[in-house]
Amino acid sequence: MTTTVIDPRARRAPLGGVSPTLAGIELRRILRNRRTMIFTLIFPVVMFLFISAQIKGADDSMGPSVIANVGAYVMVSMAVYGAVMATTSAGASVSVERASGWSRQLRLTPLRPTAYVLLKVVLALVVGALATSVTFAVGELTGSAHLGAGSALLSAGLIILGSLVFAAFGLFMGYLLPSENAMQFLGPVLAVLSIFGGIFSAPIDPSSTYGRIASLTPIYGLSQVAHWPLTLTTSGTHDPFDISWVINMVAWGAIFVAGAVWRFRKDTARV
Repeated sequence: MTTTVIDPRARRAPLGGVSPTLAGIELRRILRNRRTMIFTLIFPVVMFLFISAQIKGADDSMGPSVIANVGAYVMVSMAVYGAVMATTSAGASVSVERASGWSRQLRLTPLRPTAYVLLKVVLALVVGALATSVTFAVGELTGSAHLGAGSALLSAGLIILGSLVFAAFGLFMGYLLPSENAMQFLGPVLAVLSIFGGIFSAPIDPSSTYGRIASLTPIYGLSQVAHWPLTLTTSGTHDPFDISWVINMVAWGAIFVAGAVWRFRKDTARV
C-alpha cells in the first residue's frame, strides 16, 4: 500500500482564493447599489456645480500668484466627499453580506478571510477612484475649475490614496453595525465629519478654535492634503506641507484598521 503525502501548501488557492470572477461579482454588487452611486457620483457633482454657481468670484484666483481658482477648491472638496462616501460605503457593504449569509457561504470556499478583506479594500479604492475621476472630469469639462494638469493629477491621486482610511472605517462599521442601520448611520456621520473637517467651508485657519477642533477629525488630514496641490504659484512653489496632516490620516487609519480587525475576529469566531 502506497501512502501519498500532500503538502498542505499545495491546497492553498492562489491569491488567497480571490479570482477575477469573484472580484467582478463584488464590484458589480457595489455599482448596482443605486443609493451608493447617487451619493458618491451624482451628489458631489451636483453640489460642486451648485456651489460654484452661487459663489461670487468662483473664477478668481485663490491668491495673487496662485494658479488654482476658487472653483478648483470647491471641486477638490466635493471630490474628497465623494471618495470618502464611496470607500466607506464599499467597506460597509460587509454588513449586508453578513446578514444575508454571503460571508458565511464564502467561508466554505478556498477564499481566505484576509484575502477577502483585502479584496474589499481594493474594490473600495476602485470606487473611490471612480468618484474622484467623475468630479474632476466635470470640473474640467465645464471649465469651472482651473488648477493645471499637474496639480489636478496630484490632488486626485492624494484623494484616492487617502480615501483608504475610510475603506477601513467602512469595514469597521460594517462589522460593528447591523445591516439595516449601517449606511443610515454612516451617511449623517460622514456629513458631520465633513463639516468639521473643512469640506464645506473656506480654507481653515489652524490657529482658530474651529481649526483646532477640525484638526482632530478624521477627514481633516485628507482634506488638507488634497487641497495642498492647489497652492502652486506661477513661480512653481507650494505652501509649506504640514506633516501633521499625514499624522492625522495615519492615526485615524490605524484606529479604523484595529477596529476592523477586532470586529472581524469576533465575527469569524461566531462561525
